[in-house]
Order: sequence, then structure tokens, then C-alpha cells
Amino acid sequence: MAVTPERRSFLASPRNQRYALWTGIVVLVIGAAAFTFAFFRNTGNPAETFSNKPADIFKPQKTVKVDPAARRVAGEFIKTAVARKDLAASYDLVHPELRQGFTRKQWETGNIPVVFYPTGDIQIATFKVDRSYKREVVLQVFMVPRPGSGVKPAIFFIGLKRVGGDDGPWKVFYWVPRYRPAVPDPG
Repeated sequence: MAVTPERRSFLASPRNQRYALWTGIVVLVIGAAAFTFAFFRNTGNPAETFSNKPADIFKPQKTVKVDPAARRVAGEFIKTAVARKDLAASYDLVHPELRQGFTRKQWETGNIPVVFYPTGDIQIATFKVDRSYKREVVLQVFMVPRPGSGVKPAIFFIGLKRVGGDDGPWKVFYWVPRYRPAVPDPG
């Protein structure tokens, strides 16, 4: 005589009860999220506003030839601040953006936000125009180091802005190397 096992209901097993509980919780969370997104998706006022003013249309600045005064200021900046030769004079050549709140006394310590480079003869340095506008100039400067310094020639970007009106003085606001110098191996 064969024994037939009793057929138990699905929920009689504790494992199936846990499975049914977690399935119900997941369905409830998904349903609550769907309800929330369907009925409360945007509570802001999407009313469009129109203006009678004309749209602002970008007009590129007109390029101009580099002002010789800007080139002179760039050269003086390199001879003073970059070479760390006459920091007192370089303070007056720097725009407040680059000066970053340094006082004259702090600037003259030499711990300034200007990358040092052992400049050689500034007459050898070549300047290439990156961009030139009426009140802003950015140049690439090919620098040749002082002989015996052990430093390779390098290219830097120097940016100058006109302060005040269209006839105001040029001030340096930007000085960074074009390349990233190699970090020496400590070992």
C-alpha cells in the first residue's frame, strides 16, 4: 500500500510566509512610488513668462593688434616677479585677480602665486598671441632659462587686462606654464 503525502497549503510553510511578506512589501513600495510620481510629480508653477525685451545674443569680441604697452608690461613682469628679481616693482604690475589679496609686504617675501622660472635674456623670449581684445590679451611666451640653471626651455601663458578705462594701464592677471613639469623621483 502506497502512502500519499498530505498536500499542504502554500502559506503553511514558514519559508513561504516570509517570501510572501517580502514580496508584498516590495509591491507596496513600488505601488506607493508609482502613485507619488503619478499624482505629485511637479508641485511648481509651470506658468511661462514672456518678455518684451530682445534676447541677449552673444557677440564675439573684436580682435585687435596687441598693444605695445601690454607687451612691455609682460616683459617687466617676467623680469621682476617670475625671476624674483624686483618683487617691489612687480607688485604694481599685477592685477588684483592674481595678487589674491596679498599686501605689498607679503608680496615682497617671494611666496607669491606666480610660478618661478630662472629667466635668461628676456630679449630672446618670443611672444605668440593667443587672443587679443581691446581690454584683454593672452600671450604664449617661449622662455629660455639662465645658462647653468639646469632647467629646460618652457612655454608659459601670460594674461593681461586693462584696468580702468580704455586708456588705463595693463596689469597681469594670469601666469601659468603650458606644460606640466615632471615630478622628480624621490628615490
